[in-house]
Amino acid sequence: MKHVAFLLGVILLFTASVGAQVSSDTSLPSTSSAASATLSTSAPEASPMFALATPSATSAFGAAAPASPAPDAQDNNPPPTVFGVFQTYNWQATAGYTFLRFYLVPHPSTVLNTNGLNLGIVYYPRGKWIGADGEFVATFGSVYGNSAKFAMAMGGPRFRWSAPRGLELWAHGLVGGAHFLPQTAYGNQGAFAYEVGGGVDVGVHQRRIAYRLQADMVGTRFFNTYQYSPKVSIGIVFKY
Repeated sequence: MKHVAFLLGVILLFTASVGAQVSSDTSLPSTSSAASATLSTSAPEASPMFALATPSATSAFGAAAPASPAPDAQDNNPPPTVFGVFQTYNWQATAGYTFLRFYLVPHPSTVLNTNGLNLGIVYYPRGKWIGADGEFVATFGSVYGNSAKFAMAMGGPRFRWSAPRGLELWAHGLVGGAHFLPQTAYGNQGAFAYEVGGGVDVGVHQRRIAYRLQADMVGTRFFNTYQYSPKVSIGIVFKY
């Protein structure tokens, strides 16, 4: 009986140890599956930290890259245009045609229509609105069947105003001397002269060139009397 009881105890002890090993082996798969499930939930593509660190959303130093404007916004906002800056010319020289209606004596009226050349030069210090004006006029005609010549040279101030559309308005007052031919028995060939008037310069695409229209009243003192003669000139202005 003692031997039978001893064998039964050994069998029971062996059976209990085998069952414990089997139960421990069956618990291992559940632990590994839980670990794999934990790793799968922390994959990079599901983590917001990895999503924010992509190159398209950040710069090389981790700062957010600036968004580029849409093509439509770029088209609607063209780059600024730089316009040309034109130089102010201090000197102006003019040459043109002049008509002078010269009244020799007032009573009875003796009129001499002359045509000729008008030359002028103006200097505006530092491009200011006031300048120094000089003018030379030479015209030719006939009186009583004889050829006549009238010439004068004068200088004085000129004032100008800029107007729209490339126009420049100006006025001047000049004083100087005049010379008249032929010689007469009524007085000297030379006389004091003055001129008051103005005009307009019409600019063109070339800023150095303009067209001038001018009208003046010329006063002289020949033959011991006064002459008041209208003068009209047209010409081309060169700026430099």
